[in-house]
Amino acid sequence: MNKRRKLVVALGASAFAAPFASFAQQQRPVPRIGFLMSETLSAQATRMDALRAGLRDRGYVEGKNITIELRSADGNYNQLPELAAELVNLKVDVIVAFGTKAVSAAQRATTTIPIVDPVMGDPVALGLGKSLARPGGNITGSTQYGPEISAKRIELLKEAIPYLARVTLLINPANAGSGMQVGVTRATTKALKLELQVLEVRSSNEFKQAISRIPKGRAEALLVTSDTLFRLNAAEIVNLAATRQLPLAGPREFAALGGLIGYGPDALELYRHAAYFVDRILNGAKPDDLPIEQPTKLGLVINLKTARALGLTIPQSLLLRADEVIQ
Repeated sequence: MNKRRKLVVALGASAFAAPFASFAQQQRPVPRIGFLMSETLSAQATRMDALRAGLRDRGYVEGKNITIELRSADGNYNQLPELAAELVNLKVDVIVAFGTKAVSAAQRATTTIPIVDPVMGDPVALGLGKSLARPGGNITGSTQYGPEISAKRIELLKEAIPYLARVTLLINPANAGSGMQVGVTRATTKALKLELQVLEVRSSNEFKQAISRIPKGRAEALLVTSDTLFRLNAAEIVNLAATRQLPLAGPREFAALGGLIGYGPDALELYRHAAYFVDRILNGAKPDDLPIEQPTKLGLVINLKTARALGLTIPQSLLLRADEVIQ
């Protein structure tokens, strides 16, 4: 009789516990992901779509098992601290920051909520981490090799234009990585026996005047660094270079818009890959346990249509190495 009573009690407890556990599981909070961006939604639309696609690849569906809190400064960088504070007050589980200024604002707003930066420059020089392998703080993500890529773009320009004698480097001094860009570029141009001119541009209304200062001549070329200001004004920069018959090398999207050479990582792929860091963090990983990654593939794009307009003949050896040739 005692055994029977114990069995009944055990079965009753089990029957009660099962639905209770199921109910508790259903009530588990839906993770919140904060998107913090310095520019307008339209300017960041393709990158935001790439990140969302990466999240879907890992089973995260907005409105179902994740919530996205989006905050955009619309180009007014002074609003970033307030927007970052909003995300912190909402107790989001992770912040994905679009752009260096957004990362800096998020970093100042919290030392505990993980921050993912999909396309950072040199994280050590920018103060975002102690090293790639062990960042040591609450920031992780991918770096886009800024200075080294600029050096490679110069080498590609010289290979495409053997008589090249002078390169003009366009930088944004407000970018914390601009000093590194200048240093690496100066060393590379010196090694290749090229003259270097550095032009600073701080706002979108300065491009025309800056590029007009580049001397005209067949031995001139323009090098554009990776920078949000330049990316948002890429079409104008390419058109101004074309007006002055300047071969241009820069990030890959510049070649698609009419520049001569585009070289570097695929930024959209890096944003898509940012979902990997978000997934790991939502599953309990700490940012310091996630090494800052370097892109595994750097692509070369050559615009032959632009080469013909400039009267250039691109060496076949260079064309064969290109990942994409625009006819």
